[in-house]
Amino acid sequence: MTTATAGDTAAPSRDWLLYGVLLSLGAALDIVCRYYPAQLPPWMPWEFSWPVFLATTLSLTWFFRGLSALAKAERPAPWRIACFVLGVLSIYFALQSRIDYFAQHLFFAHRAQHFVLHHTGAFMIALGTSGRVIRAGMPAFLRPVIDWRPLRRTVDVMQHPAVAPVMFVGMIYFWLIPQFHTRVMLDANIYDAMNWTMALNGIMFWTLIVDPRPKPPASIGYGWRALLIIAIEPPQMVLGAILSLSRTDYYPVYRICGRILDIPGLSDQHYGGLIIWLPGTFLSLLAIIIVLVNMRLNEERAETLQSSS
Repeated sequence: MTTATAGDTAAPSRDWLLYGVLLSLGAALDIVCRYYPAQLPPWMPWEFSWPVFLATTLSLTWFFRGLSALAKAERPAPWRIACFVLGVLSIYFALQSRIDYFAQHLFFAHRAQHFVLHHTGAFMIALGTSGRVIRAGMPAFLRPVIDWRPLRRTVDVMQHPAVAPVMFVGMIYFWLIPQFHTRVMLDANIYDAMNWTMALNGIMFWTLIVDPRPKPPASIGYGWRALLIIAIEPPQMVLGAILSLSRTDYYPVYRICGRILDIPGLSDQHYGGLIIWLPGTFLSLLAIIIVLVNMRLNEERAETLQSSS
């Protein structure tokens, strides 16, 4: 017969206390946002979302727990840790601050929000190389879920070189189909689905591209990564050019919802088109530079190992 030691029982107790604190914080935010929305500062949730709150707080909690559980040599570099934290926080504030209110009433604010979800925020999360760290920090009973074979196969298909760029660009086009976009902006459930799919798709795509490892164990080599970056650029530039140069207002839903800035509908659309057109090009250029740097670093490591053997 064995008896539990103080150390055996202390860790689960701390875990339950931590999750209790997170749930209490979420409940407090929910109540405050529900009953006192006019008194809240702009950085507080515009419309509180339990899924966004839990995804954010649990990701950060498991990440920092994983850092303490891993040996120092297995932890990401400090700059990667910073990238991951900033990426998660940027997506949180894009969805849970007054930014979301602006995104529901201005097309160019909507495009700026999605640029964070699909590009910059997802890009920084991918640079954080957080997968192994989060796995080490999450509860043991959840690890089989991320190892579930159908889930792994689905992710593999979505990150296949022939599928990933089509989905990445296709998401942008799909959610901007004018007639469908009107329905999206008037239906809270579809609106939430749009934001979730944009963020998750961005994370999956950029994780594939900026993976610092060579192939194998990475799923694709550096040449394919550069080709995928090049492949996503022309469709984004075409869509951005169409929206920023068109004389037709394709999104009257923002007039129906009420623009919060006194600007013409076409100007709103033009600004949104420029956000699709220009910043994405700069991010793709940065991604190619990172791919080349990773390739060179891995070549130097291989040369060092070969010379020392």
